[in-house]
Amino acid sequence: MPTTLQLPLESLKLNVDLTGYEFPEAPRLQSGILGQPRAQSALEFGVAMPNPGYNIFVMGEPGLGRLTMVTDHLGALAQALPAPPCYAYVDNFENSREPVAVELPAEYGQMFSKDIEKLVDDLLATFPAAFESPTYQQKKSALERQFGQCYNNAIDLVDKKAQKNSIALFRESESITFAPIRDNKSLNEEQFTQLPQAEREAFHSHVEQLEEYLSDVLLELPQWRRAMVEKIKQLDNDTINLAIEPLFSELNDKYQNIDDVITYLSEIRKNLDNTIADYLMPGRTLEPRETIAKRLALTEQYVPNILVDNKQESGAPVVYEPHPIYQNLFGRIEYVSDQGTLITNYRKICAGSLHKANGGYLILDAEKLLTYPFVWEGLKRALQSGRIEIESPYSELGINTITLKPEVIPLNVKVILVGSRDIYYLLEEMDSEFNEMFRILADFDSHIPRTNESMQGFAVLMLKQAADSGARPLTRAAIEGLIEHSCRLSENQHHFSAHIKDSLDIIAEANLFCKQAKHHEIDRSHIEQALAAREYRNGRLSQAILDEMLDGTILIDTEGAAIGKINGLTVLEIGGSSFGAPARITTTVYPGSRGIVDIEREAELGQAIHSKGVLILTGYLGHSYAQEFPLAISASIAIEQSYGYIDGDSASLAELCCLISALTRIPIKQTFAVTGSINQYGEVQAIGGVNEKIEGYFRLCKARGLNGQHAAIIPAANKRNLMLKQEVIDAVANGLFAVYAVASVNETLELLTGEPAGEVNEEGLYPDNSINFKAISRLKEISDMTSDDDNDKEEGT
Repeated sequence: MPTTLQLPLESLKLNVDLTGYEFPEAPRLQSGILGQPRAQSALEFGVAMPNPGYNIFVMGEPGLGRLTMVTDHLGALAQALPAPPCYAYVDNFENSREPVAVELPAEYGQMFSKDIEKLVDDLLATFPAAFESPTYQQKKSALERQFGQCYNNAIDLVDKKAQKNSIALFRESESITFAPIRDNKSLNEEQFTQLPQAEREAFHSHVEQLEEYLSDVLLELPQWRRAMVEKIKQLDNDTINLAIEPLFSELNDKYQNIDDVITYLSEIRKNLDNTIADYLMPGRTLEPRETIAKRLALTEQYVPNILVDNKQESGAPVVYEPHPIYQNLFGRIEYVSDQGTLITNYRKICAGSLHKANGGYLILDAEKLLTYPFVWEGLKRALQSGRIEIESPYSELGINTITLKPEVIPLNVKVILVGSRDIYYLLEEMDSEFNEMFRILADFDSHIPRTNESMQGFAVLMLKQAADSGARPLTRAAIEGLIEHSCRLSENQHHFSAHIKDSLDIIAEANLFCKQAKHHEIDRSHIEQALAAREYRNGRLSQAILDEMLDGTILIDTEGAAIGKINGLTVLEIGGSSFGAPARITTTVYPGSRGIVDIEREAELGQAIHSKGVLILTGYLGHSYAQEFPLAISASIAIEQSYGYIDGDSASLAELCCLISALTRIPIKQTFAVTGSINQYGEVQAIGGVNEKIEGYFRLCKARGLNGQHAAIIPAANKRNLMLKQEVIDAVANGLFAVYAVASVNETLELLTGEPAGEVNEEGLYPDNSINFKAISRLKEISDMTSDDDNDKEEGT
């Protein structure tokens, strides 16, 4: 047996040694993204590019920590950028359905809102007190007396003319009546009826003349009244302007450099004349309004609705929207029900994530974004137009509402989509505008090269996570264990997995065991305990399969030798867990011309890659054995007791060795299990899941009793992928188990049979009694038999 193929202990696992590494007591993350220089470079370039269309798609599989790393990275960059302006909506006094957007410098939003609230309070304190001042009352009384004087003068003229006709004029409020005079006394209705007919008719005639005269002298009365009302209104306006001048003077000085605010203050001042007359004049309202009600009315009319007010010291905003439905992203307009009708105003406008991220960065989950209707099209429309438009969600549904059309707000945002490779390529293929708007691809690798620098960064990240999450401190050995586990996840001794979240979860789980043991630090033993507990929780199926092998339900031999039977190694992936398990592969060979029949493919259980691996066997047989005669063979290959779909070509090496065993009648040692794929020239190629496969076979052998003959055969190209569990390494150290690495079919055959495979000599022949010699001899024999059968059929014909 070629013992040189047996792997030494040091090859079976990477043992990380962090001696000499310095770990700070208060760990701080290094700038940049751990182990992702390509993605970091793309991210930095996309952020730096000011041109439109240079939004970023962060591509990678879930669990790589893309969102956290991108958020942290952008947060650090955003600190150095200026805070963007804030925006508010105010009432449009000319058209309340089209609220006006007001732009203010950062941190001025709430300040402006409080100033307008103070203005409202000042107005309530000023009015109606300003109209109750003696000066105002005197001027108003003078105007009213002037009107009354004109009215009295006109009435006096009518009175004088009436007296000439012995008629008395009576004024009651606004009405004027006439009565006849006799003996210097006015007559009542009864006395009037006792007068002679002629006198009564003369009285009526004089009254008609007097009424006509009254109409003539009072012809200008409406004009006098209008003049009085205008003068009182002017007096009111002068009083209002005089009272509010100090209030607005201070605000104009404070906001003199902010054009939108100055414009709005001017609009408020113009509108106040009507508002004060409606709400704050003494005796002008139909019903008395309490101060609270008045304040609410003024607030609803004048106080701005601050959508977003950025902090000056926090730099540009970095916003992650976890639930990107249309209203959450673009903002919404809320409604209240009033007698069955939904009504709203500018103060019911709510900001969306685009408003909050305006001037900074908006991070979105691509898959969620595409899940909700209209969101993707709306986002593209906003980015292309460079503005945010808030639309009513009810406007297109035919619901009876009073809708608003707020003024659009300019949009200047860098959108970062985080998604998988499938979503990226789907968008690229299905949406012609996608590449125009997302020109930067930040591609996150699933592996991180294991260098001194990356291990230092990984260790600092783990330490910081432990500190931030409230877990107990990590020892150096615990960090070494985390790195080793990460390398196992990546199946590579020279890389650790970029699925950082998995390592962070292990810290949390190990912290629980550390607390239960009442230890002050998380050590390697706690890490290993957490990993073992996780494996146990997810290990029901693997244990069930092992039990069926042990009780003989699943036929797997681990002792002796057999012809046409071999132990292959498989990996089963169910849910979030994967585990290895051996599987028996059998082969039968008989004369014929059907070729190699893949029973899995015929039963439609074998997937494309597995079928390809079986077809390669024919190429190998033809290349190695059938150069001087036709390959005429019938063979069947099956993975026994497999009732689900099978994919992958990692069983092709085992299938070929089993086929040659059946062909040559040379038994294969059942103490071995084999994994590996081959090419048509017999070279063994790397496969995946090598650790799980070896450990799956080891568990079965251990359960039955290790005898020093059990071994797993893997491709030599997989040596760098070995990160075996300690129990397997201990068994190898004690000589109870072995792992062999092969590079060719011949090496594998010699291990499995204990016989020489044989190499071709200068004459193109294999040595006598070698495996390959027996194979070629048997194939020639079958070919001759087939030829004889064909000749007999021709002669019979």
